[in-house]
Amino acid sequence: MADYVPGDNIVRQVWGRSETVLFIFAGASAEFALNKAVDWLYFTGRLPADPLGRLFSTVQYARRIVFSEKAAAEKAIDTIAAIHKGVEAARGAVIPDWAYRDVLYLLIHYSVAAFELIERPMTDPEKDDLYAVFLGIGLRMGLKELPPDYAAWLPSRAQHLRNDLVRSKYTDDLYRQYRRQLGGFRYTLLREVQVLLVPASVRELLGLRRFSPLRLAVPLYKLGSVFGIDRFIRLLLLPKAYKAQIDALDVHPPSSV
Repeated sequence: MADYVPGDNIVRQVWGRSETVLFIFAGASAEFALNKAVDWLYFTGRLPADPLGRLFSTVQYARRIVFSEKAAAEKAIDTIAAIHKGVEAARGAVIPDWAYRDVLYLLIHYSVAAFELIERPMTDPEKDDLYAVFLGIGLRMGLKELPPDYAAWLPSRAQHLRNDLVRSKYTDDLYRQYRRQLGGFRYTLLREVQVLLVPASVRELLGLRRFSPLRLAVPLYKLGSVFGIDRFIRLLLLPKAYKAQIDALDVHPPSSV
């Protein structure tokens, strides 16, 4: 049976390395905290209670989609859609379509941003291939008004940044939970990584600096990955309790899970 994502697609490179996935989370955790629809995740209480646990749950779904055969990947997407429908039924309201698109757009933007930060610039064809994968996921979930390609997505992404982000009580509370789980040092490191990845509008809403000293360390980080030092660096990003999950992210799985 055919893979959902072909073996040569850039998405497999992006989501097949633990550091890239962790950097995607770092950027997405900043922007998602600003989303006007973040109250939906407070309805279940799961995100504020355990944001790191929710990270690995999300990552597992992403891996199932990226590295699965087509039927298994579509089943995973359908499961995600069903979970959200259950939350809607429990709350007696409908999650707005733009909120779904925002999450999809987060994955697209930070997949590119994280890869380019710690690997290399992504080519235009690679960006088109990456976008096509996430477009397929969005269409499978029934999302509307999705741009047809990466070039058309860029202005749509900019509009979402203008319209859908605000600093709220949920933003500040979620950041308190980040600090609680990560501790002071790792929390500071998280914010420094966010400086490197988030758009200017996100940085301004969160009060982040324009420049992070981590920018100077990126070449050393890339060199460290050659000699295996990156495993130590990973442990700086998340507590030791998550070591097994972090190591698992770095395994390039077979084409089915």
